[in-house]
Order: sequence, then C-alpha cells, then structure tokens
Amino acid sequence: MDLSTNYMGLKLKNPLVASASPLSENIDNIKRMEDAGIAAVVHHSLFEEQITREVYELDHHMTHGTESFAESLTYFPEPSDFILGPEEYLNHIEKAKKAVKIPVIGSLNGHSGGGWVKYAKRIQEAGADALELNIYFVATDPDVSGEKIEQSYLDILRSVKANVTIPVAVKISPFFSALANMAKRLDAAGADGLVLFNRFYQPDIDLETLSVVPNLFLSTSNKMRLPLRWIAILYGEVKASLAATSGIHTSEDVLKMLMAGADATMLCATLLKNGIGHAGEILKGMELWMQENEYESVKQMKGSISQKSCENPEAFERANYMKALQSFGKIL
Repeated sequence: MDLSTNYMGLKLKNPLVASASPLSENIDNIKRMEDAGIAAVVHHSLFEEQITREVYELDHHMTHGTESFAESLTYFPEPSDFILGPEEYLNHIEKAKKAVKIPVIGSLNGHSGGGWVKYAKRIQEAGADALELNIYFVATDPDVSGEKIEQSYLDILRSVKANVTIPVAVKISPFFSALANMAKRLDAAGADGLVLFNRFYQPDIDLETLSVVPNLFLSTSNKMRLPLRWIAILYGEVKASLAATSGIHTSEDVLKMLMAGADATMLCATLLKNGIGHAGEILKGMELWMQENEYESVKQMKGSISQKSCENPEAFERANYMKALQSFGKIL
C-alpha cells in the first residue's frame, strides 16, 4: 500500500503532518511523532511579538500605563509564557533536525512586516525543510480595506520568498470575500503551499470577573467541512500544494480530504486528545479502507471527488445549500 504523497516538493511517506502546537516544544514528542508514523512536523510558531521586541522591551510595552487599566494586563501573555525566545527557537529546530529523519517545518506567526524576512532566513539556516507563514490578522479597523489586507499577505509572502530557498506555505483564513481569487494570487506570488484554514480563536466574557478572557475549544470532525469544501474547489486551479487543517481526527477524515484534493492533512486536536500514538491508528484505518475498496495508493484517490472531478460539481456551491435546507425541512 503506497501512502506516500508530495507536499511542496517534500516526499512524505504518508499524508499525516503534525501541525504547529505545543507538542513540538519537546524534542521527545517529535521523536514519538516520527515513531507513530507521522510524516512531517510543523514546529510550534515563533511569534512576531517575540521577533520585534526583546523580552525586556516586550514587558515594557505590555505593562506601560496599565496601572490605569489593570484588566488590560490580562490581554497579553507574560514574557515568561513564551516557552522559547527567538534564539532558543532556532536552536530547538537544529536539535529537532538532528533527532529525527522526517521533515521539520518552521512556523512564523504574525500579521505585519516586522522581522519575518530575517527570521525566515535564520529558520532556513537552522535546518528547517520548509516554512509555514501563519498570518494571523483580525481586521478590526473599519478604515482598512479588504484590498489593503490582501496586499499585506502578498507583500509578506513575496518578501520571505525573495530571501529563502526552502518551500514556503501560507496558512490563511476562510474570511476573504473572494477566497478562490486570493488563493490564486498567493499561488502566483510564489506560495509553494496553501494551508486551509487558520483557526481564529474567539474571546469569551467571564461574568464573574466581568472581563474578556481567552477560551480555547479543540476542534471536532465537524470543523473539517469548510477546508474540505475549499480544497475540493481549489484542486487543479492552483499549482501550490494544498494542506488541510482543522477537524481532522480519524482515518475517514483523512481519506475524505485526500479525495477532495489535499496533498497533506494536518493533525493537532486529535493528538492532544488521544495521544501521539493515535496517528498510528489513523494510518491503520486508512490502509484497511484502501484495501477493502481496492485503492493501491494515495495518488490514485487524490482529487477523485474534487469539484473538478465530481459528476455533480454544483454540490460544492449553492445547489448543496438549497438541498441541505430542503432535507432538513423534511425531518421537521
């Protein structure tokens, strides 16, 4: 059974990639991922806030003036909450590369120019096989247009690509008004991969303290439907590799993503919930299904039920919306 796939030019033994998460902060965890069958690891992110300021300066900016608004202290992490600073991050990638044979992909998380270019190059020098740009930007300013936001994505990508030779993926959100067009523009700007989608974690309100607090819920398999739809739409329309993230928990989830057109499927919540060894169970489930359904390789099934290949391509568009509403009405 040939489970191999190609992601951004990287030959992977199977489509399972560990996405950026706290698990990769520990070298032993990365070794365990390799042992469990995971084909590549996206290193946990280096944040723009860590790049643009030294720790003492970060502390100053986060605390200056907050004596007037003490609750604002809770909006930002303490400097000590960042497990690794920029230099330690680079050293950690070097150690990970020495510890395992699978590809290690660096991750930069931010939204502006900052030190992306400098640290993208240093991540490459540290030995990373590829780089993921996690552009996390919530457009809250009503005076900033969608066009300007889109341009910032393209500018960041082009500046990074001009300074590194390793493959570069862009992790995007689903909130562009013309997502297919934005994907095509990123592809034209040099993206080697598109990761669909970035999860924007929503704040909550604590009614006891009357304050805004972070509130994290791990994904479920239901969350895979949005990336599934858009990967199916984009398959064959862009040259960049397509990676699915969010909601991938089971072998069935992986198989569906591959049939939609994904080159790689990224795991996070399922490893946190079920343990790193669960990756092995996913691979066993994939092999069993493929054997029962007479598939010899991942390549054989990839994109087989994408919009381009589907007998009913309208199923990924408005027609499916109307059909879903009608079927729900029958239940009532």
